[in-house]
Amino acid sequence: MLSTGLPQGAVPKLERPGPLRDRVYGALLELITTRALQPGQHLVESELAGHLGVSRQPVREALQRLNTEGWVDLRPAQGAFVHEPTDEEADQLLTVRTLLEAEAARLAAANAGSAGIAVLEELCAQGEGAVAADDVDLAVALNARLHAKVMELAGNAVLAELAGQVDRRVRWYYTPVARQRGRQSWIEHRELIAAIADRDEQRATDLMREHTEHTRTSYHARQRS
Repeated sequence: MLSTGLPQGAVPKLERPGPLRDRVYGALLELITTRALQPGQHLVESELAGHLGVSRQPVREALQRLNTEGWVDLRPAQGAFVHEPTDEEADQLLTVRTLLEAEAARLAAANAGSAGIAVLEELCAQGEGAVAADDVDLAVALNARLHAKVMELAGNAVLAELAGQVDRRVRWYYTPVARQRGRQSWIEHRELIAAIADRDEQRATDLMREHTEHTRTSYHARQRS
């Protein structure tokens, strides 16, 4: 383990080209989103700079930006810490997610063609495989890809833009309950895909609403356990 608590191999390679501060920001955001950096964890500039192979200045700038966006808390005389989400924040985000994704499911049922449905089925099969292999990181990534594909099939650019703004936070909340949701989540995905394939807009809407609500209740159950 690294001194900041990062697993070996967790630190992403900094992409080139692009401003260094943006690349450091992207790397730290990915570490937070995937919970390689845990909520409440102390973020030491010098250590992060060493892991990323950069100076402290772009790390400081990235932490300031992450603080502005609510991913990091800067505490006077204490330093930077990964934000610890409250129950209210989780409810607000996941409620918005439900609204966006239920409408996306309805539109996907109205608009999706056979090629799009085939992609959903393939992603679902891969997700089921990830759960069987107990590969939580892959299951989380595939879950995000499947939901993004439903959003794409909806064919509404404004809806997709709004969903994109909450996507990382959804992953952040979903990661700790991915194993708990496990196979059941992908059973729900299968039912959703069937409703989209049948062009049943109401059932697709209802299934997506129930699916996202299950994630919300699972998140709160984890907090209480």
